[in-house]
Amino acid sequence: MIEDRHSVVLSRLRDFVGGAELPDGGRLPPERELAESLDVGRTALRKALATLQAEGVVWRHVGKGTFAGERPMDTVADINAMVQRTNPLEVMGARIAFEPEVARCAALNATPSQIAELRSCMVKAQQAPTWRLYEQWDNRLHRLIGEASQNSLLLGLLDTLNAVRRAVTWGRLRDTPVRPPADHHSFEEHARIVEAIANRDGAAAADAMRKHLRSVESHLRDARG
Repeated sequence: MIEDRHSVVLSRLRDFVGGAELPDGGRLPPERELAESLDVGRTALRKALATLQAEGVVWRHVGKGTFAGERPMDTVADINAMVQRTNPLEVMGARIAFEPEVARCAALNATPSQIAELRSCMVKAQQAPTWRLYEQWDNRLHRLIGEASQNSLLLGLLDTLNAVRRAVTWGRLRDTPVRPPADHHSFEEHARIVEAIANRDGAAAADAMRKHLRSVESHLRDARG
């Protein structure tokens, strides 16, 4: 019964983090406010936050609060140095070289619950009412693939790459429409990646990820003109 209650609170919190319009820093509301909003006790909320923190969905900064997403790299100076030396095309090149192999490992090692969460992320990205929420679910999908590799070093390298990617922006390319169109290219591409992982087909997962990232690169080039 206690475990069922935890699952309910965890589900409410997970849905909130995935769907809330958070400030740019991704800060969650204070514990008391969040507990009232979710209609849960603060003790149960803290336990659910601890679970999401262990999963890399949120991170905490003592004295500042709880934030959505993975914890920023401690080596901020090193990240900043990399940002200064690189550019968006290099970042995409690095992703194309690296992430397909992460997807290959995920196909070999993903747990059933991770595969289920990948499918859930994919659906929530498709249903996202804004680009910002789409990008949150897209980011979660790609990081979950890293988690599913069951390789902490690969995941750490992926987090470093993502930290650089967030800092090296392509500019605001999406003035309209408000949300991704129904035929957005990533929807079908994500589905191919997830199904390959679910089918334990490492080669297909790597190939699907590579094609997806090349498609992203092509669309970004077109948007930049």
